[in-house]
Amino acid sequence: MAGHSKWANIKHKKAAVDKKRGKIWTKLIREITVAAREGKTSDPNAFPRLRLAVDKALGANMPKDTIEKACKRGAGELGGDSIEEVRFEGYGPGGIAIMVDTETDNNNRTVAEVRHAFSKHGGNLGTSGSVAYMFNSIGVMSFIDGVDEDALMEAALEAGADDVLVLDDGSMEVLTTPESFGEVQNALVAAGFNPEEAGITLRADNLTLVENEAAEKLLKMIDALEELDDVQEVYTNADISDETLEALG
Repeated sequence: MAGHSKWANIKHKKAAVDKKRGKIWTKLIREITVAAREGKTSDPNAFPRLRLAVDKALGANMPKDTIEKACKRGAGELGGDSIEEVRFEGYGPGGIAIMVDTETDNNNRTVAEVRHAFSKHGGNLGTSGSVAYMFNSIGVMSFIDGVDEDALMEAALEAGADDVLVLDDGSMEVLTTPESFGEVQNALVAAGFNPEEAGITLRADNLTLVENEAAEKLLKMIDALEELDDVQEVYTNADISDETLEALG
């Protein structure tokens, strides 16, 4: 439980890096386009991944016509698209495992930019599968402190959730398999529980403690990766204490 809380704290801290609306919209448009292409539809209600992408875009105040165009472009209704998904794996400072999900229209450019971010900050790219075995794909719904713990837990488990975690700060997380994520989320929303954040993500089976200089270098490396336009998500197995995060500011 403590590990998940630290994961959440790091994630929230890192969110400040990506607050520029233009950068957020660029990433979201690519995710919508890829999701629509994968689902072969421009209808968000017909494909869970597309529904998630559209919900995120709406949450970022993206205009509906921009969202609709991205959906149609991905589905091939506006001539198709050339964006592909590429995942990178490697190690960062302190031997921390890192997974980087990208969506790109120029793979050579993306490879060069990701490799540079790794090498500049003391990391190195690995081969496919070098760290992927350390991570699992799970659905996560986050609820802020103040939600009725017993009621949420009962509703979540009844809907088919795998687990419900109460974090150190009083917030809660509902965990699901990727396959059951949409069904569980719909059931919880119908029961009056609207998650603050929801999505399918990667989490490491075991976290590795990283402190002091190594932690500082790792956070700078994550910053550099997340600043790249083609990067959608960065996942690590790092365990950084609250004290270290506060010390680093």
